[in-house]
Amino acid sequence: MIAERSEFKGKPTLVLKRGEDEKYPFSFGLMKAKMILEHLEDIKKFVAENDKAAA
Repeated sequence: MIAERSEFKGKPTLVLKRGEDEKYPFSFGLMKAKMILEHLEDIKKFVAENDKAAA
């Protein structure tokens, strides 16, 4: 996975890509990054409960 810093309307963003050719990268700003960090355990639990590849 690739993580790059960028900006949107003058605000910093983080862009996550599976690879260089990613057609639809996932990007978010500081406020969403803070929300992700606050709920990281919930996100991990969600992935563990729903990731069929890990089963």
